[in-house]
Amino acid sequence: MRVLDYFPDEFITQKNSQEMKIRFGNGSLFQLIGSDNINSLMGTNPKIVVFSEYALQSPAAWQYISPILKVNKGVAIFISTPRGKNHFYELYLYAKAHPDDWFCEKLSVEDTGVLKYDDVQKEIAEGMSEELAQQEYYVSFDRGVEGSYYGKLIDKMRYDDRICKIQHEPGVPVSTFWDLGYGDSTAIIFGQQCLNEFRVIDYYENHGEGLPHYIKYLQNLPYIYGDHYLPHDAGSGSVQTGQTFQHRAFDRGSKSIVLDRDDVEIGIESVRSLLTTCYINESKCAKLIKCLEHYRKRFNEQTNAYSNTPLHDWSSHGADAMRYCAMARAKYGKGTSKLSPERINDMRQKYYGY
Repeated sequence: MRVLDYFPDEFITQKNSQEMKIRFGNGSLFQLIGSDNINSLMGTNPKIVVFSEYALQSPAAWQYISPILKVNKGVAIFISTPRGKNHFYELYLYAKAHPDDWFCEKLSVEDTGVLKYDDVQKEIAEGMSEELAQQEYYVSFDRGVEGSYYGKLIDKMRYDDRICKIQHEPGVPVSTFWDLGYGDSTAIIFGQQCLNEFRVIDYYENHGEGLPHYIKYLQNLPYIYGDHYLPHDAGSGSVQTGQTFQHRAFDRGSKSIVLDRDDVEIGIESVRSLLTTCYINESKCAKLIKCLEHYRKRFNEQTNAYSNTPLHDWSSHGADAMRYCAMARAKYGKGTSKLSPERINDMRQKYYGY
């Protein structure tokens, strides 16, 4: 049955197909909204929210809706198959650990009996990957995201203890690597080269803010900055002002380097290489890690195969910032500026007082 067929016609007073909205005789409203457009959630006043395939949605959607539901004493329902150990996995663990506040149920085909073992094996024999079968039929969080570019590398980093409580080194300059969002999210990675270790020590992402917001955010952090690496479009001038993002950043005291336009596939390979050696701060970069795990290939429904084109969703911003980080390191050596001892001492005095 279609979703709409579950609502008896005599209960419905109005339908709006364009806004995917149904109004009932008692004043209640049923509406379908895409959580990828966070702005569409604003102004809604729900009592019950169902997140369908939550593992594929931006975790920001729940962050925006949660306060509204608390005020309304409402209910949220999360239904999904796993996509690696991302935000859905964390929510599952939290719900499991708080049975007084949450109902949590994990059902595989072994629990439901919808399919038998031989049915699943037939699917695999006909071309379904073992990875996807474990995910879809056995509710496995350990298999990573199907089509993921970096999922297995992130698993390896965890195994090697390179996703850890890596510390910021005060005497070493911090370089930043930006993915700019024009009307979209902007993501910034903070990295340090400490002897032979490249450390990703921090990550920041925000939506709908202008350059002054990000400059102020950087200035409020206790870091000595090296260079700021920007994507190629930061060198393009605004139609209205003629100024580039780089010029405006320089006017605010931020030295930056604009990277060349890249080949995305080459950039992805550079990230894979970087992830085999770098360290990532597990707490300050938690969202970045989720982005890297979730970033995946676009699935072509016609050919029933994954293409070489990345899917653009909430994970793209962090993954693209990491790609620019890998590009900068490949072209500019260590990817950080070499500040003189005198300059470092001056900046230490300014930011730390010693």
